[in-house]
Amino acid sequence: MKPIIFKKFDVRPHLARGEEPLPLIRARVDALAPGNGVTIIAPFMPAPLIELLKGEGFKSTIERRQDGAWAVNFWLEPLR
Repeated sequence: MKPIIFKKFDVRPHLARGEEPLPLIRARVDALAPGNGVTIIAPFMPAPLIELLKGEGFKSTIERRQDGAWAVNFWLEPLR
């Protein structure tokens, strides 16, 4: 099986401007092609987002970055 290719989306600038990043995240998640994923970079662990996407069948991994931010990878398992 091929490794999943993740595209990064840093929501910190949007949050700093007071913008709600969920519609932007949703657009990226909805556009994922098979074998692709998205890495969300946020200043806090986005637990509600993780639970939301988990309920839709997405897998995730979470990493605390050296700069204090959180990086969460989301992807769908390929159909067999």
